[in-house]
Amino acid sequence: MREPRVICTMDWFATGDYDIAREILQRGIAAIFLIAFVSALNQFPALLGDTGLLPVRRFTAVVPFRRAPSLFHWRYSDRMLRLVAGLGAGLSATVLLGLPQLGPAWLPMLVFLLLFAAYLSIVNVGQTFYSFGWESLLVEAGFVVAFLGSTAVATPIPVLLFLRWLVFRLEFGAGLIKLRGGREWRDLTALYYHHETQPMPNPVSWFVHHLPRWFHRGEVLGNHAVQLGLPVLLFAPQPVASIAAGLIVLSQLWLVLTGNFAWLNWITIVLAAAAVDDASFHWLGGLVVPGPRDAPAAAPGEPPLWFVVTVLAVTTLLLVLSYWPARNLLRRRQLMNASFNPFHLVNAYGAFGTVTKERFEVIVEGSDTGDPDPTAWRAYEFRGKPGDPTRLPGQFAPYHLRLDWLMWFLALGSRDTHWFEMFLARLLQGDPATLRMLAHNPFPAHPPRYLRARLFRYRFSTPAERRAEKVWWVRTEVGTLVPPVTLPADPVTAADE
Repeated sequence: MREPRVICTMDWFATGDYDIAREILQRGIAAIFLIAFVSALNQFPALLGDTGLLPVRRFTAVVPFRRAPSLFHWRYSDRMLRLVAGLGAGLSATVLLGLPQLGPAWLPMLVFLLLFAAYLSIVNVGQTFYSFGWESLLVEAGFVVAFLGSTAVATPIPVLLFLRWLVFRLEFGAGLIKLRGGREWRDLTALYYHHETQPMPNPVSWFVHHLPRWFHRGEVLGNHAVQLGLPVLLFAPQPVASIAAGLIVLSQLWLVLTGNFAWLNWITIVLAAAAVDDASFHWLGGLVVPGPRDAPAAAPGEPPLWFVVTVLAVTTLLLVLSYWPARNLLRRRQLMNASFNPFHLVNAYGAFGTVTKERFEVIVEGSDTGDPDPTAWRAYEFRGKPGDPTRLPGQFAPYHLRLDWLMWFLALGSRDTHWFEMFLARLLQGDPATLRMLAHNPFPAHPPRYLRARLFRYRFSTPAERRAEKVWWVRTEVGTLVPPVTLPADPVTAADE
C-alpha cells in the first residue's frame, strides 16, 4: 500500500488520495449518461415526439419555462431531439474514454455541464415517461461531478463530501421510507413478495423468489442495516468510509443480480466511489493505474484560484438547497423521489415504501375479424414486462424500458391513462415507431380492427408447475380494463383525441 501523496499546500481543499475515485465517478456517470441518451434516441420520438403518445409541443404550450427549464421550450422537433441526444451521447463517450480529463480543469466541467443541460431538457419535458427517481438522480449527479476537475488539479474535497451526502440521501432516505411505509418492512416479510411483484423481474428473480423464507427475512434485515446504518459511516475516517461504501456496493450488486431497475443500482455503485480512497482501491487490487506500477504518478498542480472559488461557490449553493431534502428526511410523511426545484438539484430519494402482495398485468390483444370473435384475439408482447407465461423474464437494466414500466403502474390502477389511450390508437393505426417498442406484433401485415385490454393476476410458477407445464408464470383473468375498441372512420381524428 503506497503512502498518500502530498500534492499541494491547499490540503484543506484538495487531495491526491482520491484520484481513482474521481476517475470512476467521471467515467461512470458518463457511461450512464450514454445509456440515457441512447434510450432517448430509441424511445423519445415514439413516446413524446411530434406523433408520440404525449407530444412535447402540447406540454410546452401549457407548462412555462420557469417550471420546467428545457431547450425544447424554444423549439421542439424530433430532429432536434435526436440532435441533442446524439450530442449528449457523443460527449458522454469522450468522458468515458478519458479525453476531457486530460485537459485543464474547465474542460470536463464544461462537458458535464453540457450533459446536465441536455439531459435536464429531456427530463423536464418527458412527463410521466421521465418521472422516475433515477432521472433526477442522474441530473443531480451529472451537475456535481462536473466540479471534480481534471488530472491537472487535485481532487476537490468539498465535491467528494457532497457526493457522499448524495449517497446518504439516496440510501438513508430509502431506508426511512421503508420503515415509515408498509408493515411488511417492519415484520420482515417484504421480500416474500418483492421478487415476484417488482416492476420488471429478470432471469434470476424466479429462482430467488423460491429461496427459503428465512433467507428473505435475512434480505430485509440486511437491507435495513445497509440503508439505515452504513450511510452515516461514509463520513467516517478511512478505512471505515471505504468499508461502508464497499458494503453498499455489494448490496447494490445483489439488486442488479435480482431485478431490472434501469440504472438506479449502477449509479449508486458509481457514486459510492466518492468514499473510497486510493489506498483502499490498491489494497483491493481492483484498479490498474496507468503507467509502470512501481513509478509514482505525476502529482497534479495546485488548483487555480478560479477553480477554488467556483467549487466553493457551487458547494455552498448545494448546501443551501440541501435544507429541503434534509427536512424531508425528518418528516413523518416523507416524500419519495421528489425534486424541490426545476433544475433537479439536491433531491429526495426513496423507493418501495410499500411492497405489493399480488402482481397484476395488462394484456393488450387485437382482432382483425369484422365482428370480434372470442377465439380470434392475439396478444402483443412487450420487451420486458411479463406476458406469455412460457417466456423467461429478460435482463434489460441498466437500459430503461419506459413503456414497460408505465404498464406496471397501469396494472396497479394508475389514474394517468391518457398515454395508454393514445398507445391503443397508435396500435390500431399500425404506427411503426410504436410497434418497434414491442417484442412481438401479432399483426405484421396490417393493423387489427379491434383492440382490447384484459387484466390478469400473475404469480411465479412453482418448481413442480415449471417442470410439468414449462411455464415461468401462472395467470388468472381478473377482468376487462378496456372493452373492444376500434378507430372511427377518420383515423387522424382518433389519434388526436
